[in-house]
Amino acid sequence: MNVSEQLLHILKQEGVQHIFGVAGDALNPIISAIAKQDTIEWIRVKHEENGAYAAFAQGELGNNLGVCASTVGPGALHLINGLYNAKKERSPVLAITGQVPVAVQGTNFHQEVNLEKVFADVCGYQAIIRSPEQAPKIILKAIRTALNDNCVCRIELPADIAMMEAESEKYIHSAFRSESITTPPTKLIEEAVNLIADAKKIGILAGAGCRGAKETVEAFSNRINAPVTHTLRASDIFDHSMENVVGLTGLIGNPSGYKAVMEPDLLIMLGTDFPYTDFLPKETNVIQIDIRPENIGNRIPVTLGLHGDIHETVALLLENCPEKEDCSFLDDLKKEFREWKKSMEQKADDERELEPIHPEIFARSISEQAADDAIFALDTGTSVIWSSNFMNFHSERRIIGSFNHGSMAVGLPAALGAQFQFPEREVWAMVGDGAFNMTLHEFSTAVKYNLPIKVIVFKNDELSFVKIEMEEAGLAPNLDALHVDNFDFVAYAQLCGGEGIKVEHARDVEKAVAMAKASKKPFIIEAIVNSGELSLPPRIGLTEATDFGLSKVKEIIQSLGGNREQWENLKKEIEGYFD
Repeated sequence: MNVSEQLLHILKQEGVQHIFGVAGDALNPIISAIAKQDTIEWIRVKHEENGAYAAFAQGELGNNLGVCASTVGPGALHLINGLYNAKKERSPVLAITGQVPVAVQGTNFHQEVNLEKVFADVCGYQAIIRSPEQAPKIILKAIRTALNDNCVCRIELPADIAMMEAESEKYIHSAFRSESITTPPTKLIEEAVNLIADAKKIGILAGAGCRGAKETVEAFSNRINAPVTHTLRASDIFDHSMENVVGLTGLIGNPSGYKAVMEPDLLIMLGTDFPYTDFLPKETNVIQIDIRPENIGNRIPVTLGLHGDIHETVALLLENCPEKEDCSFLDDLKKEFREWKKSMEQKADDERELEPIHPEIFARSISEQAADDAIFALDTGTSVIWSSNFMNFHSERRIIGSFNHGSMAVGLPAALGAQFQFPEREVWAMVGDGAFNMTLHEFSTAVKYNLPIKVIVFKNDELSFVKIEMEEAGLAPNLDALHVDNFDFVAYAQLCGGEGIKVEHARDVEKAVAMAKASKKPFIIEAIVNSGELSLPPRIGLTEATDFGLSKVKEIIQSLGGNREQWENLKKEIEGYFD
């Protein structure tokens, strides 16, 4: 057994089933070792970054590592963006990179890169193998660190050591996985109970740290009559059919979700490091509970911080808090949220016959038809807006994406990773045409491996979210820079060996979604949507109104000056808003 085979043996022992990557010189010993067994499958992606996104999806969705691999310098550098996404989402991912032989390291050898420096920020630990004797010890340390800290770790295997005879087999054992639970001291629980007892209006802002604690948080909100606002990442925990959920806050939020955070005299933040301080209160009493103590007080000053597991800590509060009688604040926001949902249903009604089609109609139809345990890979951009506002991630549905890193092009490769891990579940990629153009070559990867992913491409020939950002900053959009050159995506799907359908009329949306759902092949819905669709935050202040108005004035001036593109853009926005 050589060192490469030993590494593969350890990964098999830890339950790894897939390695996503692109083959190359320094990886050849590992590729050879994979060919000799049938437990771990080498998944040939078209680009290493997409392999890292696929590994992120597996780390995010399961209770195990996602694994990606690349060869020396250039290939390893391609992993970086996908790995940063895993870091920001706190997904356990192991990256295996080759390196030039030890004898020539430090000599500016062909393709040599100081990977330790390059990966220093993205990795929680780097296992840089210098000898066969050292290898199993630090390989297992990398695995333990990734699993227990929910982070990215890297194994660097020089080409010469990869072929050497393995040593130190006595050190190989199952990686330790902590099951310990952290709870705050009784004194702090009592302080929290007193703050809750004294408060008249309480709001809860719940994040992805509440995964596994849904029922406990729901019971707690009932006991203290607190509306629950959730973050984007927690949309599949606190779905919009739950009794006390009042929606999202932030730039893509809704009014009731915003008010539930900004108007109470006590805000309880659960498992969230919500970054948008403009949507957090300035002078309200705040209790923040988080398993990561560095998050407590990170965004706004807190009255009381509780370091602990969300489920166990909230259970202690639930056990000790008196039941609140006044439910007027909760009831008012629940009513407002119901009204908002009704307005969203009207916006997503397929009776709205504007063409190009309102993108909301597609999102609602997918929400209504997708399986109760479907996985949705949401790409960065307006596809997140349509998904979060017009879909309900109830039951066992999951969402994944680049919610903290905010990188385009995560949707399709993340869908690949998800479908590999859960072949029996429906996997939907919700992507814009800009993002799809960046990764469309991986659709042929889905065909090669018979992955029946469903890809909806919101096709409006522009980078719509970037246009919104420019308008909010008071700038007239540079429509030439924002333009996306597209082609026939259905023909492309068929060329690759998949299936697809172009949808240009609202009356055909439901049928197209049903076709995608039923297909046993990778499927593309080419959704021809209106580029003028507006998305406004739940609260527009004077600064936002001024900047947005200034942008529109500039667009009108350019239109009157003969800029045909700006005129067409304004027309589409007016049609989209008033239809």
